[in-house]
Amino acid sequence: MAKKKYLLSRKPGQPAALADVSSAPPVQASADPPAEVAHGDRTVAVLALMIFLAPALGAPHEELLQDTLKSMLVSFAALVAGLLFFLHQKNRKEGLRWHAVVWLPLGLMAYALGSTAWSHTYLGCVEAIRWFVFSLLLWLGLNTLSRDRARWLVEAIHWGAVVASLWAALQFWFDFRYFPQGPNPASTFVNRNFFAEFVVCTLPFSALLLAQARTSPRVAVLAFALGFNVVALMMTGTRGALSALWLLLLVLPLLAVRYRKQGAFVGWNRARRWLACCVLLATVGGLGLVGTGNAKLLAESGALGVSAFDRAFKRTASMSAGDTSLNVRFVMWRATARMIQAHPVTGIGAGAWEAMVPLYQNEGAQLETDYYAHNEVLQLLAEYGLTGLVFLLALLFYLLLAAWNTWRNRSAEGLAEAPLRSVVLSSLLAFLIVSNIGFPWRLAATGSLFALSLALLAASDARLQNPGPLRAMRLAWKPMYSRCLAALMVVCLALAAYISQQAMAAEQKIVTAVKIALGVSASGDANNPKWDKLKSEMLVLLREGVAINPHYRKITPMVADELGRWGDWKNAVWVWESVVSSRPYVVAIMSNIARGYSRLGNNDKAMEYLARCEKLQPRSVSVRSLGVVLYTRAGRELEAIKLARHYMEEGTYDFEMLNAAYLLGTQNRDAALVIQSLELRQKSFPGGTVDTFLKLADAYASLKKDDVRALGYYRSALAAAPASAKEDIRQQIPKAYASRL
Repeated sequence: MAKKKYLLSRKPGQPAALADVSSAPPVQASADPPAEVAHGDRTVAVLALMIFLAPALGAPHEELLQDTLKSMLVSFAALVAGLLFFLHQKNRKEGLRWHAVVWLPLGLMAYALGSTAWSHTYLGCVEAIRWFVFSLLLWLGLNTLSRDRARWLVEAIHWGAVVASLWAALQFWFDFRYFPQGPNPASTFVNRNFFAEFVVCTLPFSALLLAQARTSPRVAVLAFALGFNVVALMMTGTRGALSALWLLLLVLPLLAVRYRKQGAFVGWNRARRWLACCVLLATVGGLGLVGTGNAKLLAESGALGVSAFDRAFKRTASMSAGDTSLNVRFVMWRATARMIQAHPVTGIGAGAWEAMVPLYQNEGAQLETDYYAHNEVLQLLAEYGLTGLVFLLALLFYLLLAAWNTWRNRSAEGLAEAPLRSVVLSSLLAFLIVSNIGFPWRLAATGSLFALSLALLAASDARLQNPGPLRAMRLAWKPMYSRCLAALMVVCLALAAYISQQAMAAEQKIVTAVKIALGVSASGDANNPKWDKLKSEMLVLLREGVAINPHYRKITPMVADELGRWGDWKNAVWVWESVVSSRPYVVAIMSNIARGYSRLGNNDKAMEYLARCEKLQPRSVSVRSLGVVLYTRAGRELEAIKLARHYMEEGTYDFEMLNAAYLLGTQNRDAALVIQSLELRQKSFPGGTVDTFLKLADAYASLKKDDVRALGYYRSALAAAPASAKEDIRQQIPKAYASRL
């Protein structure tokens, strides 16, 4: 009995006496978390393969979006891992692990499902699926990531980042174009910011592998790989990720000193230490000075330089309150803050930020160039309300508690866990930094890394039996649970296959239609009958793609814009209306619809959309300009003149409104309106100086009968014209004035 009492009362991590263990069976309190599932389980292998392939693989063509491919890979891997896990545990009666942190993504998933009843259904469902996959990855990792098998995951994270960095380096140095992308070098991520935000979060794992290396060849390879990843990150010039990198350069050496006895590097001989330092510094210093061969990046070289070092330091130094990119983000953040203020408890609905943001912009603003707030904290609070606040506070509390427990636990078991725990916390620190200026939670590679990082911490908590409200515990289990959940995984796999097939079909059709539209426009002869067959094919593809998924706000308007340029207003309007049915508050698109209906002669529908625009943004210059144009085309010229004159006197006008006012004045022989519009055009939009001077001269000559002013403007037009065009301008001047010049 005394021996049993000793076993039950010993502290977590304290080894039992050998005699006690051999003479009495181990007795464990029923509330203690069980050991990780190990023998014959392949869950960790699948998770490791997933986190390696997600950054390493990309789509070689534009017909499949890069993050769609990565999302499919992560979702299928999570579901396959779940199916294998539950099949392996089909006869299990012992408890499994649970951790209070698993409730956090499950709470967001529940909110997202509930918000579909009153907010944006499609976007809410997308969010619910995202948090389901996140929760599944977290729970599977909690139950399978032993300390030994966690190394598989760390290796996969590191080498996945190395392959992704290789693609980025090839894009930077040689303009490698296998993966379609936007801002270079983006590796397989479409945007260099997305790539940089992933890689910076992997650097602590790479540093851990180097610190644990025991042979000289492995030390050399890992030192080179770590330096190579740092250089690839610097090539992007992404300021949020670079800020996280500079912080890691302070944190990681501190951790190396703190836990030096737990690392293999403390036992390196002098030659091996010199090898690691020289290879690392030579890689960063040497490769960081190699210039780019990418034409797009060379075009940026004036401001950003040509080498990785140039881009890293110049981009970091460029951060200021007057920075254009940051100012755009400030506009979005202010709108998001208004959302939070308006809906602090319920939020606006999961995923609904991009649909609702026009309602919360500054009056008169019309910034609709992005689809995320570029700040995960603000967007979560805006969309999820009180649920999001609880998630953030609980997550922050858990991470701070985990850091405190890691730092103060000096037991043998605690020190054995400390290197991995501190590296995971460092990675999450970098992740939270980039989350405040980007949207990494919504991207498949970084989102899955977030889930697996929490899983590594939670599994370590279970081994250490760390106390606290957010702790690991035992989850009662029955064989029936495993069988039911295995069946659920099969259903989810079938659903994932269907969704993936539909997504690929929709993207292939819509992107192909966009490429056709852009190709026809690029010809410079878009209305040539030879394009009719191709245009018909384009419209068929677009209708089929929109029928599958009418929510591609980012892509389908591109086709409509080209249709409008060709004068095909009928087809342009239905494409724009398909977007507005999903995003009902986007003023720019509704303005286009109003213009389209006006061109088609349907003034009632045009005025209907104008009214919707005025309700949302009554002080927007573009909306006011649209009103003047539509009143003119509807034959309500007196109202149009009154509005135009009022807006010009108020100082709220754009180029389109001034042109409309000029035409109104010309048609009604209103000299004051003509001259006012032209003088404002010359003052605010001087690009057309010669044309404006000619029109002003004509107005003074024919409407005002002021020969002196007319002659002065004709003289100004001739003086402003380039030498090659002076004779042509002289031919446009009436002979009565030309002879006097």
